[in-house]
Parts: sequence; structure tokens; C-alpha cells
Amino acid sequence: MVDPAQVGDVSAGTPVDPGRPAVFLLPGQGSQHVRMAAGLYGRHEDFSAAMDMVFALIGKDGAAVRADWLSATPRVPIEHVIRSQILLFAVDYAIGVQLRAWGVRPAALLGHSVGEIAGAVLAGVFELRDAVHLMWDRICRLAKAPPGGMAAVAATPDQVLPFLEDGVVIGAVNAPRQVVLSGPAAGLDTVTARLRAAGFTLRPVAASTAFHSPMLREVAEQAVPVIARMTARAPKTTLMSGYTAAPLTAEQVTDARFWASHPVAPVRFWPALERLLREVPQCVLIEVGPGQWLSTLARRHPAVLAGRCLVRPSLPARPAGDEADLECFERLGAGLARPVRW
Repeated sequence: MVDPAQVGDVSAGTPVDPGRPAVFLLPGQGSQHVRMAAGLYGRHEDFSAAMDMVFALIGKDGAAVRADWLSATPRVPIEHVIRSQILLFAVDYAIGVQLRAWGVRPAALLGHSVGEIAGAVLAGVFELRDAVHLMWDRICRLAKAPPGGMAAVAATPDQVLPFLEDGVVIGAVNAPRQVVLSGPAAGLDTVTARLRAAGFTLRPVAASTAFHSPMLREVAEQAVPVIARMTARAPKTTLMSGYTAAPLTAEQVTDARFWASHPVAPVRFWPALERLLREVPQCVLIEVGPGQWLSTLARRHPAVLAGRCLVRPSLPARPAGDEADLECFERLGAGLARPVRW
């Protein structure tokens, strides 16, 4: 959840040093776009098989989700929760599967919002079947939630707090001066108008649901029994939570309320990234999903600015067509041709 207009193209990055550990960054709401990563479908076997498996596990609605993903004019808009969330999960997961097929074994994973569920599957916490069930159940519940919205603000949390009212809250802390507000549409309009009048720069986030706000508390509570029936295992790979800003423990991953709380809890991406880069220094941060907004955020970190860590995206910063998707992804693959330590 970031301002897409502030995202630059960082695909022509420094070649990967094979002596550095790899870290996967998995994006969430705000990075979705029509036909995201579709250029890889049918061109990379493991990616394609992973996407098809997700569609199959959705059940009777899977074919419609697949058709909308591959369409330039989807029947259901990509910003709608029943498309954005499941497709972001699927693309993040499928790109991770393809990277593993290339021999990339990450030392750690950090997902933003729905990216954390994809990361949990790649880290071995959930079986794919259970994760898709969790996601589809959540999405169907969220689709019935009251309408809301989100907006990115170039400000610190302390700067925006005095302006918050009418149910609007800080839904994410993405960087030292980049927060995302979330709440009911009318309240968000009021708050953002006051912030603009005070001189702050804002951009809307592509979402018609107020993710990471109290508006979704009832939805979160309803999901607890569903998640409690799932099997969760200790992560096989370090899974840095974007909610706790710490590695998830074996005890935490078995807590159904933790996973159910994600639509309500604020995302703390920057604190999580700071801890991750302390624990996995001199790494290669690979954005495993559409867009380059996590890459852009990561490039603001002192460890990246100083050259101690490298950043590599999987896909173009903005929608540019199938061939651009393929070119960017294969450029990443060429840079990872030599073994990456984990």
C-alpha cells in the first residue's frame, strides 16, 4: 500500500553477488494491475503450474478469477477485493516457486499485507491448499464489508495523528516519512482534504476496502474458527512478520487469531525491514511480485544506500505488457544464474 506514482523503475540494478544471502519481499494491496505477471504464464513452467494450482484450489470460482487475470478488460475490476487479494497472493507465491526452481533459497521472507500469507506458504507454515482456503474465505467475507478506502501520505505517523477522525486510522508505516491511511470513504475524504490543505502530499491507494482498519474487525473475528482448523507448522525459513516486525515463532504461527487479525492490524513494513536487515546483513532483496514499490521503499534504507544490500525486482515498475514482464523477470534470472547462498 504505497503511492504507485512515487515508484521508479529499478530493474537495471547491480548484478547479484552470489556470496550474498537472498531475501524475498512480497508485495500486497496497491501493487496490483491488470494482467500483472501474465507475460510469464505459459513461458515459465513452474510459475504457470503454481498459478494453475491456485485457480484449481479456489474451486468453482477459479476459472473466473483466471479469466479476469488474463483479460485486458476483466469482468471484475482488479481493484476489487475478490480479485486484487487472491491474484496478489497467487502471483507472489508463483514467482517464489519459480525462483526456487532456479535454485534460489531465501534466508528470510518479508511480506506486506497479503504478501505475508504467500510468504507463509513459501516458508512452509501452511500447505498451499489451506492458504488458498484461508484467502478465499477472507476475501468472500471482506467483499461484504462496508466500503472504504486508503491513501498514502508523505508524512510521519506523528504528523498525521492530529488530523485523524471519523474512523480513519494509520493502516501502514511503510517508511520513515510514508504512511497509509485507511477508513470509511466519507471520513477519508474529510481527513485527506485537511491534510492537503495543511500542505501534505497524498495519493489514493488502489483499494475499495479499508484494509488494516477497525472497520474489518467483525470480518476478522468470523475467520478465527476457519483458521483454527488449519494445520500450521514452524517456519522452515525465517518469516519476518510485517505486523509484529519480528520473526514469527512456532507458537505464533499456530495462533488462529494472529492470522485472522491481518485485515485489521496495521502493517509495520519499515520496522520489519530494519530488523530484517540487521539480522540478514549484506543481502540481496528480491521483490517477489508485481510492481517495484517494495524495491523503492527498500532503496531508502541506509544499508541499501550504502551498498551493503542490493535490491532486485522481478517485474517492471508499471504495467508495460507481456514482453516487458518477461524481459524483466528473465533479467533477474540471468543475474541469479550463479548460486545464491542461504
